[in-house]
Amino acid sequence: MSSLRRCFVRSLLPLVGGLWMAMPAAAVEYENVVLVIHGGTARGRETLKPEREQAMRADMLKALAAGRDALAAEGATALDGVQAAVCVLEDSPLFNAGRGAVFTADERNELDASIMEGTKLNAGAVAGLTIVKNPILAARAVMERTEHVLLMGHGAEQFCREQKLELVDPSYFRTEERLEELRKVQAEEKAGKTSAVGADLEGNVAQTFSPLTPGPSPARGEGRTWKEYGTVGAVAVDKVGHVAAGTSTGGMTNKRHGRVGDSPIIGAGTYADDRSCGVSCTGHGEFFIRFSAAQSIATRVRLLKQSVEEASRTVIHDELGPAGGVGGAIVLAPDGHAAFNWNTPGMWHGWLTRDGRMNVAVYRE
Repeated sequence: MSSLRRCFVRSLLPLVGGLWMAMPAAAVEYENVVLVIHGGTARGRETLKPEREQAMRADMLKALAAGRDALAAEGATALDGVQAAVCVLEDSPLFNAGRGAVFTADERNELDASIMEGTKLNAGAVAGLTIVKNPILAARAVMERTEHVLLMGHGAEQFCREQKLELVDPSYFRTEERLEELRKVQAEEKAGKTSAVGADLEGNVAQTFSPLTPGPSPARGEGRTWKEYGTVGAVAVDKVGHVAAGTSTGGMTNKRHGRVGDSPIIGAGTYADDRSCGVSCTGHGEFFIRFSAAQSIATRVRLLKQSVEEASRTVIHDELGPAGGVGGAIVLAPDGHAAFNWNTPGMWHGWLTRDGRMNVAVYRE
């Protein structure tokens, strides 16, 4: 059987609950892609309950479908596809963004987001929001309706009021699952088992960290406790080949009030440049900030002429990994080549091809 025919056969996936389930990440060649999304990193397969996996896959597929419909509209831009996909994930309580955001140490939900387009490198971002239903919409409003790039806290919320964005009571973001996570982390912190932000201490020490290499069995790294980062993001290419990227998050469980991670930092968690690619990251934000991870990937593509796969692999595995940084990135070039790289057991990711096929995966096969 030819390789082309094998790819076609593998793409005929069974229907489960009326939804197409995921194709293994290694079963397709990432070409002719118009939209990629992520829902954060994942722990090992043994920790993923079937019901939760199915629900998360369903919401990822909804996000891809929303992005697809937005990109298909007359006059649509890559920004429209990114915004539509991220809004779906922000509305889901299953991801660490919008409604499912994690709690700070003082039991608040503080939301960050950013968006960027690759034609003129325009960007907008918000940080520390507590009442804005969809932070990605706020980030786009900052980009398009102000001369600024980043607004934060009360000032950002006042701007959102002026722009008539949908506001909600802070309780909208509260979920019992996230509150339980906070209490567990705080109990472990009190017992001296975790750091103040709930990350496994050994996962943040370079000497004890052994990053996963591209394409390994998820069993590698067995024996350590992995932390999930449920940040969401999307990168899209529109009909004329322009790219855009966006990222949205609730941050880190038990973070200090006012802490800002990489998601609203242009060049750290989000970047888009028509001359190279669009990037959205997820993981331990402090490391992505220090390494300017998103822009570093794009710069490697533009100046070193690396493929999106090589550039993202180098930054995630060879630069962040040895320093103790954990996480991943989704990358999409204007020509439709896409790549997904992570140094944790898994990462929720999905992609939409030009012929309308939608796929979701978590682990490498």
